[in-house]
Amino acid sequence: MAGSSARMLQLLSLLQTHRFWSGGELAERLEVSERTLRRDVDRLRELGYPVDAVRGVAGGYQLQAGASLPPLLLEDDEAVAIAVGLRGAAGGMVEGIAETSVRALGKLVQVMPPRLRRQVDALQSYSVPVSFSGGPSVDASALTTLAMACRDDERLRFDYTPREGETMRRHVEPHRLVTRGRRWYLVAYDLTRHDWRSFRVDRIADPERTGARFRQRELPAPHAGDAASFVQAAIRSIPQQHDVAVLVRASADAVTEVVRRWGDVDPLDDASCRLRMQVDDLGWPLMVLAAVGAPFEVESPPELVEEVRRVGALFGGGMS
Repeated sequence: MAGSSARMLQLLSLLQTHRFWSGGELAERLEVSERTLRRDVDRLRELGYPVDAVRGVAGGYQLQAGASLPPLLLEDDEAVAIAVGLRGAAGGMVEGIAETSVRALGKLVQVMPPRLRRQVDALQSYSVPVSFSGGPSVDASALTTLAMACRDDERLRFDYTPREGETMRRHVEPHRLVTRGRRWYLVAYDLTRHDWRSFRVDRIADPERTGARFRQRELPAPHAGDAASFVQAAIRSIPQQHDVAVLVRASADAVTEVVRRWGDVDPLDDASCRLRMQVDDLGWPLMVLAAVGAPFEVESPPELVEEVRRVGALFGGGMS
C-alpha cells in the first residue's frame, strides 16, 4: 500500500508538471504496466482530481480544472486567500519568492474551479496594494499564463511594446521567466526573427497560449541552461541611463552575495570593494546597498548621491 500511495503521488506530480502525457510515457516513468496506470488514474479521480483520458494510439492523460477543488485540506475561502496572496507575492510584494509564487499560483489555478477563479479576480480587481518598489506593475494573471506556457512547452502570442518603437504582435516559444530587481523578463525564441530574445513582462499585453507544443531549444553559448545570464547579457547590451560606481566598506564576497550577477564587484582589500552597476532605476542600487548594510561612498553618478540624501532625509525625519 505504501508503494502504491507513493506512486500515486508521483503520478499526480507528473500530471501537474506537464499539460499532457501519453499513457506509455507515464507508465515508463512510473515503471508500471499501462493497466496499473489506469487503476492509479481511477484512484486519483475517486479522490477528486479531474484527470481526462484520450483513447487510441495518440492517447494519454491530462489534468483539468474540475467542478470542485481537489482535496488539498483547504476550504474554498482558504484557497482564494492563498491565490490572492500568491498574486501579490508574484508582483514583488515579498522579495525573493516571486518566481516560486508564480509556479505555485500556476498549479493552484490549473485545478481551481471557475467560480473560485472569479472570486480571486474580484478580490484582486477591487483591492489597492501599497506599492513600495517603485518598479513597473505586472499583471499576475499574465505572469501565470507565461509561466504555464513555459512549463508546458506551449507557443505564445502577445503584443509587445519595445523601449523604442511601435507595438507589434509576437509569436514565441517561451523558455523561462527571470526576475531582476523588481522587473520580470520572459526568455523566449522569437519565431518571427528566428533568434532568442528577452521580453520585459510589463511591456507584454494580452498573452495567449496557442495550444501548439514544441521541443525546447538550447540557449546559445555561453548561456546554455542559464536564462538569468542571458537576460543580464541582453540588459548590458542596451545603453542604460546610469553608470553606478560605489565604494563599499565591506568584503567583496559579502557584496557579491547580495548583488549576484546583476553587478560587478571589484575587491580593493579584505574589507572594501567597488560596486559597479548599469541601471535605469536608481532604486535598484539603493536596495542592494541597504541589503549589504555597510558604510559606502557614492562615486558616480551625482543623481545617486542626491537620491541617497533624499531617502536618508525621509528615514532621518521619522514617520508621522
